[in-house]
Amino acid sequence: MVFGLMKNIITWNVNGIRAAEKKGLFSWFAKTAPDILCLQETKAQPDQLSETFIDFPGYSCYWESAQKKGYSSVAVYSRHKPLSVGNLGIKEYDDEGRCQVLEYQDFVLFNCYFPNSQEGGARLDYKLGFCAAVLDKTSKLAARGTSVLVCGDYNIAHKPIDLAHPKQNETNPGYLPEERAWMDSFIQAGFVDAFRLFVKEGGHYTWWTYRSNARANNVGWRIDYHCVNEAFASRVKSVSILSDVLGSDHCPVSITLA
Repeated sequence: MVFGLMKNIITWNVNGIRAAEKKGLFSWFAKTAPDILCLQETKAQPDQLSETFIDFPGYSCYWESAQKKGYSSVAVYSRHKPLSVGNLGIKEYDDEGRCQVLEYQDFVLFNCYFPNSQEGGARLDYKLGFCAAVLDKTSKLAARGTSVLVCGDYNIAHKPIDLAHPKQNETNPGYLPEERAWMDSFIQAGFVDAFRLFVKEGGHYTWWTYRSNARANNVGWRIDYHCVNEAFASRVKSVSILSDVLGSDHCPVSITLA
């Protein structure tokens, strides 16, 4: 089965799918009705969830859950069944439910929850290893002429315009030099930050701390992305940060593809 002329794909770190459900996740989902909904940090295994989560009308649901309960994990709801569903194939990342790889007829979708490097870079090596694995797998696909979309919570603000207070955060997780350097290498390898095809200025964020009324004051970070390989970029028709959608400390990000 193929999509229609346009595809709408939304990515959202829900910071716990059960918590998000209580805040209206599924009523929003039903109203918005994307072709594909990619969720990160679901913090759930399917056997912990009711039918509300597993059997959403009109969609097939796929889970990549961490072995540890209540931790990490990603999920995809798709109107059309993919040709295949897999993961990175690397145990240390798959054990944390970090990535789904879904093959469709005309592109391959990566739904990723990049690790947090944590205070003092405690998990920086783990994160950079995950980043390298994603880059390796996506680059090989792109080199074979495959269209690739990598969406999710990258846990990286790439440029100074991608966070409200860059100078104050240069030694904080998510804006460490090593993380930004990897993002540079990802772009240099032939991938495009799709949002920046349309919006060049700062002030657009996808995550806000719960502290200090940050969201109301728009003191945030842009760390959730849709990135595509360059050959796929001409099919990107729009990217929207849905900052008015509540229910998590992140907001959804929508991409429309021709």
